[in-house]
Amino acid sequence: MMKGILGKKLGMTQIFDEDGVVIPVTLIEAGPCYVTQKKTKEKDGYNAIQLGFGEVSERRLNKPKGGHLKKSNSPPVQYLREFRVDDPDVYEEGQKIDISIFEKGNVVDVTGVSKGKGFAGVVKLHHFRGGPKTHGQSDRWRAPGSAGAGSTPGRVFKGMRMARRMGNERVTVQNLKVALVDVDKNLIGIKGAVPGGKNNLVIIREAMKG
Repeated sequence: MMKGILGKKLGMTQIFDEDGVVIPVTLIEAGPCYVTQKKTKEKDGYNAIQLGFGEVSERRLNKPKGGHLKKSNSPPVQYLREFRVDDPDVYEEGQKIDISIFEKGNVVDVTGVSKGKGFAGVVKLHHFRGGPKTHGQSDRWRAPGSAGAGSTPGRVFKGMRMARRMGNERVTVQNLKVALVDVDKNLIGIKGAVPGGKNNLVIIREAMKG
């Protein structure tokens, strides 16, 4: 059975293990989620289930989304995300999935959208050291410098590290350890940091490489 769930990042704190060692953890309100759709290889070309998370008032849904959720007898939810599975028939539409699918000590991958930091230069974004600070330098301290050769190749190569928007990208952090599971409060504590700001949606999956 696939181990995956949607959640909302609450922030970071610290807990103590049995030996009294401090563990920094990110707390995530994970689930309950609902199976809102099943996809099969015969009909859709791949096997997957769609999970819904974040119950909201029905007034906040548009008509297509509201109709889609009623079809599976699921409550009105804010977020919908897909998870690939080997056998969709193991699940039923409308089925509730909670944090009990994970246990303390499991290894997971967490996906989220990183914090947006606006337009950034190469020193902040790519950790360039900048230009010289003496010998007549006046305004090139944080400039990127040369972007390539002149006549040959006569262009700038694709992928050249330049100033651009920083953050606000989909990021996955792999092989994080589950340090806390509280089924009653729908809480999971994951050792270390996970992408995104407070109240952002995160996807927790069983580790691919763990």
